[in-house]
Amino acid sequence: METDEDAVKKTQLVEARARNISHNVRCIECGSQSIEDSQADIAILLRKLIRDEIRSGKTDKEIYKKLENDYGETVLYTPKFDLQTAALWLSPVLVAGAAAGVWAYSKHKQRSNVHIMALNLVRGVPLTPKEKQTMLDLLSPPPSQRTSSSWWRRN
Repeated sequence: METDEDAVKKTQLVEARARNISHNVRCIECGSQSIEDSQADIAILLRKLIRDEIRSGKTDKEIYKKLENDYGETVLYTPKFDLQTAALWLSPVLVAGAAAGVWAYSKHKQRSNVHIMALNLVRGVPLTPKEKQTMLDLLSPPPSQRTSSSWWRRN
């Protein structure tokens, strides 16, 4: 026979699992809230469905699979990684890589001076570091002088 304490523990376990699953399932009606946070009718029904599935002995993966089959992959906050979602998952990495590439190219462009490279080719011998610095000083435009008073600070 099951004691009251065992029944309470079982109920607490069901509630904890149900809340965990509910936090990872998107409300179909609201879209931006989990079904745990939503008070829409469909969210209430889905929470009840999840608790019923847990009581019937289903695992979390089986419950997620059932929800995905019934309502589509968008019901889950973490869609699986496949060819269709690869662009979505990899886009932050691609954007960061492109930004790093642009930054590195601009830094490289600032450090390499076409005149010095041309002079190296004509002479056939690379410039010494002192000659290179002298050429950079002569050929580089002066740094822009920023005044402390901008046009919006004049008032």
